[in-house]
Amino acid sequence: MRTVSLRPGEDSIRLGQLLKLVDAVPTGAQVKDVLVTGAVRVNGEPEDRRGRQVRKGDVVSIEGVDDVTVG
Repeated sequence: MRTVSLRPGEDSIRLGQLLKLVDAVPTGAQVKDVLVTGAVRVNGEPEDRRGRQVRKGDVVSIEGVDDVTVG
């Protein structure tokens, strides 16, 4: 499991930004395509909103990529 640390002063990051940050998608334009396939889960629940705020302690699971914990 990989841990992604938020910047000082931040308490969340948008899901689309996180997917780009961990190289789960090469471009922001492809985030929506990945989300509509059902390949992304946040804390075990399917998620299709690129603007979803992911907070410290959340676990993001992406098909074909190691799980990511937000720290």
